[in-house]
Amino acid sequence: MAFGFTPKFEQDLDLNGLDPKHYLAISLEAVKQFDWKVNYISRSGFIALIGGGIFSSMEELQVRIQEGRVFIVSKNLSNGMFDWGKNKSHVEEFIEAFENVQSNISEHDLDEKITELTPVFGSEEEDKLNAPPANFQQNLQTFISFFIPRKGYFITPIIININILVFVLMLLSGVSFFEPRSEDLIAWGANIRMLTIEGQWWRLITNIFLHIGILHLMFNMYALLYIGLLLEPYLGKIRFAAAYLFTGILASLTSIYWHPVTISAGASGAIFGMYGVFLAMLTTNFIDKSMRKQLLISIGVFVAFNLMNGMKQGIDNAAHIGGLVSGLIIGYAYYPSLKKSSEINFKLITVGLIAIMVVFTSFIIYHNIPPDEYSKYNKDMKEFANNEQIALSIFKISPKTPNNEVISDLNAGINNWQKNLLIINKMDQLDDLPPALFSRSAKLRQYCKLRIKSYNYLIKEVNENNRQYQSAIDSCNIQIKSIIDDLRSNN
Repeated sequence: MAFGFTPKFEQDLDLNGLDPKHYLAISLEAVKQFDWKVNYISRSGFIALIGGGIFSSMEELQVRIQEGRVFIVSKNLSNGMFDWGKNKSHVEEFIEAFENVQSNISEHDLDEKITELTPVFGSEEEDKLNAPPANFQQNLQTFISFFIPRKGYFITPIIININILVFVLMLLSGVSFFEPRSEDLIAWGANIRMLTIEGQWWRLITNIFLHIGILHLMFNMYALLYIGLLLEPYLGKIRFAAAYLFTGILASLTSIYWHPVTISAGASGAIFGMYGVFLAMLTTNFIDKSMRKQLLISIGVFVAFNLMNGMKQGIDNAAHIGGLVSGLIIGYAYYPSLKKSSEINFKLITVGLIAIMVVFTSFIIYHNIPPDEYSKYNKDMKEFANNEQIALSIFKISPKTPNNEVISDLNAGINNWQKNLLIINKMDQLDDLPPALFSRSAKLRQYCKLRIKSYNYLIKEVNENNRQYQSAIDSCNIQIKSIIDDLRSNN
């Protein structure tokens, strides 16, 4: 199986004393056995086009005769990045057909074929088969073309460019090139249950444009480029963009439903969704039967391999499965409008109905995600922070505030610190939290007790109008600062 931006297979053979004119005549007779279109003939060889269609790639077969050797090349013309062995097969078919014709053609028939080619041998036109190979600049232009929107390939490069731009902005902000920290990913919009279900629903979308290092980005963009080149020319801009967004959202929801604390980021869920759409198409009679089986096996193996690879620790396979299944469903839902591709309104109605289905499904999943220890912990910490903010408001009161009001506020503050102690005791009953959070709770308990102690000293100081408690208050404050610094450094 050949791979590359232009996959190809090459083979060269010795003429073994055969006259180049004879070889060319026999070659052209051999090509007639196939449904290949010869679109260029010169004295040094010919070029034939093979295949071509919505789901059938187009290849080019070049046969060039030079200095006693024959150079045979079959290469892709349809922007495919894999050829699934087709180019090698074309070359082998040609060689076999050539040998059959050479064995059976008579000398008389061969002379007639050569006579028919006399205008070709006598032509003074420049032979493009002997043109120099593409230079670095031309190859670079070919590479850059994959990132430029064009007809039939418009949405894919835009999505790729957005992903790359987000990654560059992350790097400029100081995020690691290879291994971004968890807090950086969360700050940039990664998907994590405790935040997403607490109202930050936008993470279901932002995470599909976010990647965990350069390798993650490269692998995903390569897979997106390949499926985009294959699918977008047929699905069109609206259907392709909708399928990518819808499957990405449903993949994100599957991820947080399945994983309580996994930080999820990357386009792979949406990409699996696009492969799901493609697999759905391959199981219908919409695609040419001659191509269906080969593509179904190839793409099926690709998807199965990546799902098995996703079982490794640290890979969010739930998002992959969610994207794939939703892609299959959307692919089948697209089928009626694909059969009636000329009816624009039917296409828009189909996309609209699928959008309603996705919103309804998302709403049900979103509101039925089972509660977990981390969500409970996060909710408790929000209540803790709110009580803390109220309790610390005592330090914002005016120095002219009457003593009785100051004491009342200090007692209210103590009440809030005691509420926080109850919250910490409740946190200790959560069994599945990691040891680091239990250690954090112990420090928060000590923090609250020191606050209560310092507030009691402040009440005594106000009541007695005496500064003798200041050293005790300062001692509490030093210990409080130490705990705060420790908590921040280990956040």
